[in-house]
Amino acid sequence: MDEADRIISTMNVSISADARLALDLAVTIRYDGHGGVADDLATAAGLTAWVREHPEAGADGFEADETELAAVRDVRAAVRALFARAVRPGEPSPADAARLMPVRDAVERLNIRAALAPTVPVLSWPEGADPAIRQEPVHGGAELTATLARAAIAFLASPDRQRLRACHAPRCVRYFLKDHPRQEWCKPSCGNRARVARHHERHKKTA
Repeated sequence: MDEADRIISTMNVSISADARLALDLAVTIRYDGHGGVADDLATAAGLTAWVREHPEAGADGFEADETELAAVRDVRAAVRALFARAVRPGEPSPADAARLMPVRDAVERLNIRAALAPTVPVLSWPEGADPAIRQEPVHGGAELTATLARAAIAFLASPDRQRLRACHAPRCVRYFLKDHPRQEWCKPSCGNRARVARHHERHKKTA
């Protein structure tokens, strides 16, 4: 995740942990700043760095290999296909709009990945608080891919899904959650580029 992405992630304080993790996975495909698209998960080292920035993925001491990289990229492809469906009737991200996985396959892959790591209930009862139960994976399974798939499933089934949009500012390929009714772009810099592009387009038509 680049610095701009980190800033946006911290700004979206109302996003659930599942939504943030699913969204952060999707936007590992992003504008590269030079007219093209960058992939933060192009290599095992890239995945290792990304996971270490996301402790909520629950993969302490994680070191990616090619098998894990392929599995996470598969989850991401499913997530982005379902994000494209979620933003309808709006257009999906242009980064992969022409090669999206079929929706049925995307749903099946998320469900299969989510089932790979069984969980057990873990009780916690801090002093002065009510007891709480959380689900933790049983180590030895595919914890990372299962966690990512479950986060995506939880997000897509939540009301937050209705706020999902694809940013169509020039050169942007991000998905984002709409924070207020008038928001059109994922971040202010995208809004500035879009307004400049509209201004130039209007002047071309009147010239």
